[in-house]
Amino acid sequence: MAQDLSFRPKTGEIPTAPGVYQFIDAAGRVLYVGKAKNLRARLTNYFGPLNKLHERTQRMLLAASDVKWTIVASEYEALQLEFTWIKEFDPPYNVRFRDDKSY
Repeated sequence: MAQDLSFRPKTGEIPTAPGVYQFIDAAGRVLYVGKAKNLRARLTNYFGPLNKLHERTQRMLLAASDVKWTIVASEYEALQLEFTWIKEFDPPYNVRFRDDKSY
């Protein structure tokens, strides 16, 4: 059964630059923060057939109502921003870094 993700951006709208992205729910809560060397290549992985994705990823996408991204200058900067946002927003679908191990 295919689900329509109404917030899905058109592929051409997603930049190919490095950046950090957030999936956000209807209440404005950040559900997940991720980084990418190429935002378009990474984000299009989320918008294929839902049944091909991990169950946890499916749940996150069905709970989301928006995806936003921020372009950065380098993959290193994306890594730093991702870490900062995970600590700031404590997204429920990010499980890494919760044990306070170093990034």
